[in-house]
Amino acid sequence: MTEKRTVRVAAVQIAPDLDSADGTVDRVCRAIADAAERGATLVVFPETVVPYYPYFSFVRPPVLAGADHLKLYERAVVVPGPVTDAVAAAARAHGVVVVLGVNERDHGSLYNTQLVFDADGRLVLKRRKITPTYHERMIWGQGDGSGLAVVDTAVGRVGALACWEHYNPLARYALMAQHEEIHVAQFPGSMVGQIFADQIEVSIRHHALESGCFVVNSTGWLTDEQIAGITPDAGLQKALRGGCMTAIISPEGNHVVPPLTSGEGILVADLDMALITKRKRMMDSVGHYARPELLSLRLDNRPAAPMAATLPTAPLPQKDDAEHDDALLLAR
Repeated sequence: MTEKRTVRVAAVQIAPDLDSADGTVDRVCRAIADAAERGATLVVFPETVVPYYPYFSFVRPPVLAGADHLKLYERAVVVPGPVTDAVAAAARAHGVVVVLGVNERDHGSLYNTQLVFDADGRLVLKRRKITPTYHERMIWGQGDGSGLAVVDTAVGRVGALACWEHYNPLARYALMAQHEEIHVAQFPGSMVGQIFADQIEVSIRHHALESGCFVVNSTGWLTDEQIAGITPDAGLQKALRGGCMTAIISPEGNHVVPPLTSGEGILVADLDMALITKRKRMMDSVGHYARPELLSLRLDNRPAAPMAATLPTAPLPQKDDAEHDDALLLAR
């Protein structure tokens, strides 16, 4: 008889610290400890919560966003670096898997990056959002196919996508084909109003049904004071409210616990992993329900690089070697 396997997970809806480079990291580490005290073995945070999602870019024209963009550069996360060290230490200390969204700085570019830390603190996946959305394209560069990967962790096989990547069916299928058991979704939250929350819910419930996996989704939260600090325009402030749908979805497309749609908090739920087989027995999109001879996906998962150097096949002769060769020629 198969042993029953249950995984307790936590989805964190949290406000970033907009005024401090390290403040959000401190909040993240406290939330990891809080979730672990509740028995969670997987803790999920919102999209680019460290140091914060670039909400300014949604309500401010590019010509006026330079100072805030540069500030984001200053506060962005270098991987590996002090931020990843701190989060890895928290994951290891509490024995939990952590999925964290960060603004990653790689020399002169920023990226929307998802980090997966295993329960021993190892960083087992660093992936970048493959196509930033609309206003985000002024802020972040593009990721590549190397991040469309599912990784084995202490809680099972975990895959992740950010925000509107869930509108790319081929990106989702790439993770489905790697048999993810727990899909992590991350959205910014506090944007666009109720329609955004509705769209999130539809997207994550559909992915759970189609992939036959659990979905753990986290969205961010902004306080009224933070919204006023981003823009004093009352009309634009409306664009920075609503849109929160922190939720945990079963492979049957149901909410495991009621979603969190306002305020800060942590959802905790037990996942009965047997529901994956129960769902896939009926419909396995990458197995008995697939028709690969008719329809299939080709994924280029090579890391993209701006330069490929071709080295000589043999080292150039050193000075001493050259002098030795000259001596041989003279002796002849």
